[in-house]
Order: sequence, then structure tokens, then C-alpha cells
Amino acid sequence: MKLQPSPVKQLAEQYGVEIFQPPTLKDPVQQEKLFTLARASGAVVMVVAAYGLILPQAVLDLCPQGAINIHGSLLPRWRGAAPIQRALLAGDAETGICIMQMDAGLDTGPVLLSEALPITAEDDTQSLHDKLAALGARLIVRALDELEAGRLRATPQPAEGATYARKIEKAEARIDWNEPAEVVERHIRAFRPAPGAVTTLDGRDIKVWRARLESKEAQAQPGRVLGADAQGIRVACNPGVLNLQELQKAGSQRMGAGDFLRGTAINAGTILGASTTE
Repeated sequence: MKLQPSPVKQLAEQYGVEIFQPPTLKDPVQQEKLFTLARASGAVVMVVAAYGLILPQAVLDLCPQGAINIHGSLLPRWRGAAPIQRALLAGDAETGICIMQMDAGLDTGPVLLSEALPITAEDDTQSLHDKLAALGARLIVRALDELEAGRLRATPQPAEGATYARKIEKAEARIDWNEPAEVVERHIRAFRPAPGAVTTLDGRDIKVWRARLESKEAQAQPGRVLGADAQGIRVACNPGVLNLQELQKAGSQRMGAGDFLRGTAINAGTILGASTTE
């Protein structure tokens, strides 16, 4: 629970690279300091990664070659703050990295390089993030080499197919058992490792960290527990059945279904997600 410098900052400090952390880049005083640093270093291009705000035009124009961004989707699909989670929630078969020339819009600039990456049935936000981070690191190095050689070409994004990956809100983590089982399973993966998919048991929140799709067709009251044992907690969706494999109560650790049931009895017929007044 202590404030820690990021790995990037730690590495920069190790190599004596000057670090500038302005609270905003809209302030002319902060912009001037950035301009001074760029001029002193002879910077040709600015690389932007995981910066959650739109950069002012003055900052985009700072370097002769402008600013290029490493974006975790295949643009124009999933422009915005949460492309990884949105791709998982939507059930996309693939995602990827785009190296794009930044403009005044939100991830609307032309694409310089891109590479696709399949989304597997086991991927969650953490695993997909790590794969995309490695791919993005490789592609940005290639982009800078090709920029220096004069071979980098910009391709405008097509107008069709654009979608917006709005920021993830904590309230979205709550499971809706009225969704099909495969949609709920993706939901659990999309909110892992944070903030964790949430449902209620006897009016108290529990987190569901891992689940297995058992059936797509079965019909029963959504949220109804059909059975619970060491092999998992089988819950009806609309339609389908999901087998909950790993859960967590407030103030407790994540644990497998068998261990969870030893401390918390769940009987067939229990309705998950129901309020205490239902």
C-alpha cells in the first residue's frame, strides 16, 4: 500500500534518464519544460504508451515527426481507454497492436504498423495485456527503425468498423445471470485480475474468479444453483450453465469451489445475484 515508482521510471533512474511527470500537459508552463527537454535531447519523435488523456495539439507538434502511439487493438475497432477488456467482453476472435500517428482525435490517426494476435478461450485481461505488451514493444522498435530509414508509411483508418472502448467502471463487474453462459464466462475473464466479477450470495457480494462453460443450451431460472460440490458450483444462465471454479468472499482468499463450499454452504436451488428483499 505504498506509492511505488513504475518499472519504467525505475529503469530510467537506473540509466540517469531525466524524468518529467507533469500533472497535466495543458499547462503552458509544463509544455515549455517539455519543449526544453525535447530540444535539449534533439528528439525527432515522441512515443506515447498507456497515456490516458488526449494530448494538446502543441504537444503533438513538439517533434519534427510528431507523436506515435502504441495502441492495444486493431484500429478502428476499440478506440479508447479499455480495448483489452472490451475485446474480451465482445467475444472478439482476435485483437492486436497498432502503431499510429497521433492526431487531435481519440485514437483516430493513421496507422503506421499493425499486427494481429488471436484471443484464446483461456485469455483474461492480464494474459492478453502481457501478450500485447510484448508485441507492442517489438513493433515500436521496428517502427522507429523504419521511420529513421524513411520507410514508414501512414494508412488512414477506414470510416467503417469504428467502435469505442469506454473506460471500465467498477459497477460493470457485476454478473448478469440473464446473459447466455458463454457471455458470463467471458465477463469473468474480462474482469480478471481487476476488479473481479461480482455476484451476491444471501445478499453478500462474492467474487467469481474462474468458471467453465458447461452448457450453452440448458434452460433454468437464471442465477439458480443446479448443484454444488468439489467439482464446481453449477449455475443457470439464460440460456446455458456455468460451472464456477474459483471464488472469494469479502475478507477471505481466493479458493477453489471445494474449499469455498467447506466454509460456505450453497444448496441446489439457491439464487445467486438475488437481493435480500427477493
